Amino acid sequence: MCAEQQRREEDNTSYKVVMNAEEQYSIWPADRDDPAGWKSVGKSGSKSECLRYIQEVWTDMRPLSLRKKMEEMEQPQ
Repeated sequence: MCAEQQRREEDNTSYKVVMNAEEQYSIWPADRDDPAGWKSVGKSGSKSECLRYIQEVWTDMRPLSLRKKMEEMEQPQ
């Protein structure tokens, strides 16, 4: 077993899902304060559970500011 695979299997850390103002998602150790500019979305669990949640809810990878700008450009003048 390679070291990376062993480390993944031994990861017992509890994580939480965080989101920034651009509606981009990440995971963060649950026992730590949210990083600056990020807020918890209320989902916590194992790394794989949190990543699965992000995969389900983060369906548009574009930052919020880009999505808004593109919507403005689609509006008739």
